[in-house]
Amino acid sequence: MEWLIKIINNPVLPAHLALLFALVIWLGVKLGKLKLGGISLGVTFVLFVGILAGHLYHTFVVAPSNGEMATAMANQTLIINFIKEFGLVLFVYCIGLQVGPGFFATFKKGGVEMNLLSTALIVLNIAVMLALYFIWFYSPGDPLNKKNLAMMTGTLYGAVTNTPGLGAANNILPRLLGGSADYDPGFNIGSSYACAYPLAVVGIIGATIAIRYICKISLDKEAKEYEHANEADPSSVPEHFILRVSNKAVVGHTLQELHNFVKGDFVCSRAKKDGEMFIPKESTVMEEGMKLYIVTATSDKEAIIALMGELLDEDWQKETEGEKRYISQRLIVSKPEVNGLTFHDLHFSSLYNVNVTRVTRAGMTLFARRNFRLQMGDHIRVTGTEENINRVREIVGDTQKRLEAPNVGMLFLGILLGIFLGQIPIPIPGISEPVKLGLAGGPLVLGILIGAFGYKFKITAYTTNSANLMLREVGLVLFLAGVGVQAGATFWNTVANGGYHYVWMGFLITVIPIMICGLYGRLKMKLNYFTLMGLIAGTNTDPPALAFANQTANNDAPAVGYSTVYPLSMFLRILTAQLILLILIPLV
Repeated sequence: MEWLIKIINNPVLPAHLALLFALVIWLGVKLGKLKLGGISLGVTFVLFVGILAGHLYHTFVVAPSNGEMATAMANQTLIINFIKEFGLVLFVYCIGLQVGPGFFATFKKGGVEMNLLSTALIVLNIAVMLALYFIWFYSPGDPLNKKNLAMMTGTLYGAVTNTPGLGAANNILPRLLGGSADYDPGFNIGSSYACAYPLAVVGIIGATIAIRYICKISLDKEAKEYEHANEADPSSVPEHFILRVSNKAVVGHTLQELHNFVKGDFVCSRAKKDGEMFIPKESTVMEEGMKLYIVTATSDKEAIIALMGELLDEDWQKETEGEKRYISQRLIVSKPEVNGLTFHDLHFSSLYNVNVTRVTRAGMTLFARRNFRLQMGDHIRVTGTEENINRVREIVGDTQKRLEAPNVGMLFLGILLGIFLGQIPIPIPGISEPVKLGLAGGPLVLGILIGAFGYKFKITAYTTNSANLMLREVGLVLFLAGVGVQAGATFWNTVANGGYHYVWMGFLITVIPIMICGLYGRLKMKLNYFTLMGLIAGTNTDPPALAFANQTANNDAPAVGYSTVYPLSMFLRILTAQLILLILIPLV
């Protein structure tokens, strides 16, 4: 077993660190699945296993060496720093790609109010943290003020369960504190983060339960109200029906003219005249008695019927199944050239004599409006002859295998550009140090921009949901394991020297803002309770809280609230992590 002992006792061997990280991550993920009171910490448990491993390592391997391993440990620190920072970059960039396509859409309609409430919650988190810092730790002239502020920042991000924010803060600390006499290169704010995190998960869920009882909310009533209000989004869900042209005012006009006249949008997938079915074009002229097979958004149905004539009580499926000449198929958008184009740009009806009636994206079925912008991975429902549908297939690709192939080159190009973006100094009046987005903020912002606008520059960064999730999880566990192993050296000293204060302070940072904003959202904004639960979970970027909300609601309301505020919340959490330190450390 000498070979194994050699690997374990030599911290600079690649196999040594590989074993350490593999063990920490495997055990952390395994233990993270255990539930206590229906709550599990998930992959975040990797951090705590890393702390334990780091503590045991420094106690039984490093300490007995009496400084003989100093050089080896310095080299090991450099390697671990690279692993955890690369993991963080991979994690936040993939988050950016995921939320980018819908990032700016979250500011439409009710999303503005929800994001304002989420922003207020973030500001209150910071305010409570600073109040506790100045009341408990700050003393004029104390050389530990800067270090204590850094530790309280770690507490803040443990209290809001936001790991990328911890990474952003940790990333700039050496630059801010490296020249301070009180700065110990081995000190790690991951210790205070770890102190605050476990109770924060309980606090987030407990606060949402407290809001329920304070406001005397009935879960059954909330579920019924949400179901009634959200049975279907009338502006996007497609509806099929058959009507007969009987309005003499439209006779003699083309479908294109009717599209220009009516406020609502619609697709006429097929038409029947004198018993013969055909695929209509935009130039097709309306004739009295003609049957039209219409697909439109639910909200536009009545307007279309009023314009055309009379609704027929005929079964769409039975009518179309008997017509063998025309078929309906689902095609997958897999060609990068189509990414970002609209149906108006593609001219499927006029050029290929087919009609697209609906689009399926991320499990949702949407009406295929002419200005609908396609994305890689969309499924489109096409109606026409088999020959014409095959011609459209050549345009959109329809190759699942092509989508499953990893776009590794573009992934690392995005990371490269994101790192450059993160290093650009941004001067802010009144702040001596320019602000940088850093290794956390730069890739996140670039990922969002590529996800939202990449199609305009012919950049295809599509990855399947499973691939994106895999990359994010790998990046996150590498970061958590690295932070944990390094924090393990000082964690127990932190706890013994007053670290328990970070526990109760973190709990207050968690609960007070949630109670204030949660009650305001419920009593003043009249938010559905399940949506509010998702909003709170999304603002704290906390998957365990979302899982609890989903289990409570048994509908998609929490997911709607979570996804509406999550993108902006993640961005603000990472940005404010740096602003707090950049602005306040020079002042204290």
